[in-house]
Amino acid sequence: MSRISATAINALRNQLVTATLLTPDSSGYEESLIRWSDTGMKRAGVVVQPVEPMDIRAALLWAQDHGVEIAVKGGGHSTAGTSSSEGGLVIDLSRMNQVTVDPEAKTITAQGGATWQEVDQAGAAYELVTVGGTVNHTGVGGLTLGGGYGWLSGQYGLTIDNLLSATVVLADGNVVKASATEHPDLFWGLRGAGYNFGVVVDFTYQAYVQKNPVYTGVLGYPIEKLESVVEQLNATLANPDPRSGAMSIFAHAPDGSGPIIVVICFYNGTREEGQERFSAFTALNPVLNTLDMVPYPVVNTLQNPQARYGDRKSFKGVFYEPPLDPKFVRSILNDLLSKIEKDPDLAPSAIILEFINMRKICDVPLADTALASRNSTQNGIIFLRWTNSMKDQDHRSWAREIQSKWKIELDARARDDSQGENVPQYINYAEPGDSVVTNIYGANLPRLQTVKSKYDPKNVFHKMHPIPLLTSQISA
Repeated sequence: MSRISATAINALRNQLVTATLLTPDSSGYEESLIRWSDTGMKRAGVVVQPVEPMDIRAALLWAQDHGVEIAVKGGGHSTAGTSSSEGGLVIDLSRMNQVTVDPEAKTITAQGGATWQEVDQAGAAYELVTVGGTVNHTGVGGLTLGGGYGWLSGQYGLTIDNLLSATVVLADGNVVKASATEHPDLFWGLRGAGYNFGVVVDFTYQAYVQKNPVYTGVLGYPIEKLESVVEQLNATLANPDPRSGAMSIFAHAPDGSGPIIVVICFYNGTREEGQERFSAFTALNPVLNTLDMVPYPVVNTLQNPQARYGDRKSFKGVFYEPPLDPKFVRSILNDLLSKIEKDPDLAPSAIILEFINMRKICDVPLADTALASRNSTQNGIIFLRWTNSMKDQDHRSWAREIQSKWKIELDARARDDSQGENVPQYINYAEPGDSVVTNIYGANLPRLQTVKSKYDPKNVFHKMHPIPLLTSQISA
């Protein structure tokens, strides 16, 4: 780790107004390094925790003047360490976590360091919701800037489809509001490639009335019923209902009883409607059934026990074209169970697949936002969790092998459907440096390069799927 000089640190300290500045010998520094995954932790040269945009501006300009790498930390869920910097500057937004609600306008504004738990709770106080993440301790910034799927996406689209405006501190220090009428080109780029343009200090979302509880919960099945469960999951997509969604998790049971198939069900309607929607699932006689009517914020806590902080993690995105082939899923599950048997340290790992009604998402024209993956392709995750740092390379290599199998399956289905190969894939489920997931920006890349050249021509923001600079910029 290169050391930033005391003179440079003092220069930064003198430029800050209300921010907290932490160096390796400061109280609170070690706590500031903690991330959701231990693989995402790096020892920063200096950490700045601002409470207002002007201190972010000062930190950005200082870092560029001194040739210091910049990382921005919102929720800190990146397993690849994109919210951390070895020896560089981390702009830690955790103190900027306020959420405000305008009940008359039906909007929710969240600062860049807020989590979805804070958004869910603030909205619920006014019987309002917006489209957020399915794990409530993730940050609003990372999920929003990459697109944002949630349980309400079937009804209201992606998080970016409900983003009304954002306040951004640019690399040159200017603070701008981006919306449909102000800096519309930046607003377009933020919605799907937003990591590349600046530090977003607040987001304003469209909210919707949610007075009633939702029907949700967890079903658990022995792995012998995999084919039957997959058949019913496919049926939810073949018989679409925008108020409905599901997620399947193939893993070892937390109590150590062995492999289990978990299905999280969601229906934004009455108990009777939800029971009818998932009647075929309950008819399979699950060994676990927690389905009930609960307040909306509760559904975004259902994954929290598995998605808890700590340990080392790998997070590889997989993508599939429905209907999902049960034989293929069986082979992947066998691969996972075999890997865990050889290395029990991986026991908390899982394959997670989403079953989301994509019609509302696909109704938005591809050119309307920077997100390139508006198609029927569904998303999933190879989620590995372990403790031994000596196994990092081995486990990540295995995850890439399994990821490659999913890519081959997706490309084969695309050929069969005459859609062509290399379907643009969801940016938030693709770790930087993935050799398998290479098509992120699709047909939107040329326009993104133009927006990048305007708002960040020096490529200050390049930690998360950087947009390739135009040739003229590189020459300059």
